[in-house]
Amino acid sequence: MSDPTRPPGPKIIAVANQKGGVGKTTTAINLGAALTEQGFNVLLVDLDPQGNASTGLGLDAGKRGLTTYDLLLDEAPLQDVVQKTNVDGLWIAPATTDLSSADIELVANEKRSYLLHDALRQPAMDQFELDYVLIDCPPSLSLLTVNAMVAAHSVLVPLQSEFYALEGLSQLMLTIREVRQSANPGLRIEGVVLTMYDKRNNLSLQVEADARDNLGDLVFRTVVPRNVRISEAPSFALPVLEYDSLSKGSTAYRDLATEMIVRHGHAA
Repeated sequence: MSDPTRPPGPKIIAVANQKGGVGKTTTAINLGAALTEQGFNVLLVDLDPQGNASTGLGLDAGKRGLTTYDLLLDEAPLQDVVQKTNVDGLWIAPATTDLSSADIELVANEKRSYLLHDALRQPAMDQFELDYVLIDCPPSLSLLTVNAMVAAHSVLVPLQSEFYALEGLSQLMLTIREVRQSANPGLRIEGVVLTMYDKRNNLSLQVEADARDNLGDLVFRTVVPRNVRISEAPSFALPVLEYDSLSKGSTAYRDLATEMIVRHGHAA
C-alpha cells in the first residue's frame, strides 16, 4: 500500500529500442539535459552494460563506484549509487560492463522483473526531489529491458530514419503489450521520436510518412536531425545542449522536451 505522507514520485520513462545505433542513449542524455533547462530535476538510470550514458556525462569507468548492477543484484541503497553530473539538476545512476552478466544472474531471482521497480520506489528517492527518471535501456529485449518497462510509467522509442526502421518496432510493441498484461498494467507508449533525420533525403521523408501513417499521434511532431554537433558532444562528455547550445540538435531536443511536457501536463 502506498504511503500517503510521501510526495508523489517522478515520472519514469524507459528509453527503449532493441535495435542499436538509433540514438537511444543520445536521446536519454539530451532529453534529460533539456528537461533540466526547464527547471526539472532528472535522474538518468544507465541500464546499458556499455555504459555510454555514463561516459557521455563525464563519468570515467574506473570512478563510477557503485552502479546499477549493485542497485539490482545487491540491492545497494539508491543514494549510494546516484551521482551528480556536471549538468545542474541532472543525476545519474551509472553502469559498467559488470551489468552484462546481470541477465544470467537474474534468472534465478523470483523478483527478477521487479528489482528496478522496487529500487526506484524506495524512500531514498524522495531526497532527490526528482520530476523525471529516464532509463537508458540496452539494445535488446532482455531482462534488463523488462525491468525498465516494469519500473516505468511509459516507453519512449527513438526510431532511426532509415530503411527497415519500422520492422523492428513490432517486436518492441509486442514486448510492451506482454509487460502490460503481466506485470505493469499502467505501462503506455510515451511516443516515438524520429532520430538521425535528414529532410534532404527521400528515405527520411518516406520513413516519417510511414511512421505517421501507422502510428498516428504516437509519433512526436519534433524530429531530431542528423547533426554533427550531436555526434561530437559525447567525446567532450557533454550533452549537445551544453556543447553547442545553438545547434540544430540542441533546438530539437528542447522542442522534444517541451512537446513531451505538454503531452502529459507535467509542469515545473
